[in-house]
Amino acid sequence: MIEKNKDLKERTFQFAVEIIKIVRVLEKSTESNVISFQLAKAGTSIGANYEESQGTYSKEEFLFKISICLKEVREANYWLRIIEATNMVKNEKIKFLIKESEELKNIFGAILRKKNAK
Repeated sequence: MIEKNKDLKERTFQFAVEIIKIVRVLEKSTESNVISFQLAKAGTSIGANYEESQGTYSKEEFLFKISICLKEVREANYWLRIIEATNMVKNEKIKFLIKESEELKNIFGAILRKKNAK
């Protein structure tokens, strides 16, 4: 599971790993295939874009990458809530990932607010 005190790079990586594990256990059906695909894309994109943000050359490029992180974590949160609401996966990991995605939304939102204020 994801440790709260890990740095954001590791935290987003672990989030992606947990998303992949959830996607793997979803029952195969037309609707779950769509949700799996969308969740896997959004959930793994967060960490990838955060990694890219660490090598940017300008404040604007950094803020752009962080804004993508925020957009993708919001989407992942949406799909996780759909999975929970429809009982597609019945375990506590979904609740944890929803909470983690909400915390990541807050972190990326705070980064954007702080950097835009400067």
